[in-house]
Amino acid sequence: MNARPQNTSCSIAVVVLTLNEEANLPVCLASVCDWAGQVFVVDAGSTDRTTQIAEAHDAVVVEHPFETHGVQWRWALKNLPLRCDWILALDADQRVTPELASEISGMDTAGLDGIDGCYIKRRQLFRNRWIKHGGYYPKYLLKMFRPSAVLLDPTDLVDHHFYVAGAVKKLRHDLIESNRKEDDISFWIEKHNRYATLLAQEELRWRTAPREAAIVPSLAGHPDQKILALKHLWRRMPLYVRPFVYFTYRYFFRLGFLDGKEGAIFHFLQAFWYRLLVDINIDDMLHSGGSEREMTVGIGSLTSK
Repeated sequence: MNARPQNTSCSIAVVVLTLNEEANLPVCLASVCDWAGQVFVVDAGSTDRTTQIAEAHDAVVVEHPFETHGVQWRWALKNLPLRCDWILALDADQRVTPELASEISGMDTAGLDGIDGCYIKRRQLFRNRWIKHGGYYPKYLLKMFRPSAVLLDPTDLVDHHFYVAGAVKKLRHDLIESNRKEDDISFWIEKHNRYATLLAQEELRWRTAPREAAIVPSLAGHPDQKILALKHLWRRMPLYVRPFVYFTYRYFFRLGFLDGKEGAIFHFLQAFWYRLLVDINIDDMLHSGGSEREMTVGIGSLTSK
């Protein structure tokens, strides 16, 4: 194992959230440990070899109990001894391609003047198949940002997003996301069953108490503004109708069928089954009055990917 460069002037710190990620973490850390100025693993109490793997890659391991991804990220950004100007925020099932590593590590600081965040293209793999169609690639995620400029939405229960109010830029190369634990389809289904409950709670809160978004939604804006605008449209669509519309759009109009057998499984489960399960949960909560218990159940059981 090559020791990470001890150049304190390096502007990039990598932060990874973990919980029982021995299947994914080695590849994730191997993709960053040779060029990042700092590498932190924020672990939520793993019982497998996660922390040993992190230490073997010279990452600094910090333990903190998990509530939600958003809460964990806010704690990490506030409490870690970050000395770099920029943060690359990764999930354990994500890895930096050599081309992206070269692009990031070779960035000229002067070229980032006035920039607060960088969008990176995610290349989603499902059961070792690149999900290239269905509108799923390229998907730009704000994964690199100045810690002094980043915003998080504390009400996000499932998907966490980093936002910046200032200028952003898009990087050229890909970040790969491939969760080896999801090769076992029962793991994927169990995880998304939990996520469906939480996403239903999140949407029900929005329906009962609409709030301002962290940034201005706009179909003409940067990727996160577009996503927020589409979420507003999605939430206004009829329950039970929208999963059919979304799957049809992705699989047929956006050519998801070209992703082969694995793509058929992924698009059906992610675009239809999961969204239908969310709608069923919302409907059940609405008919039961949306009790406080239903609004909070499951949050503590949501784990890192």
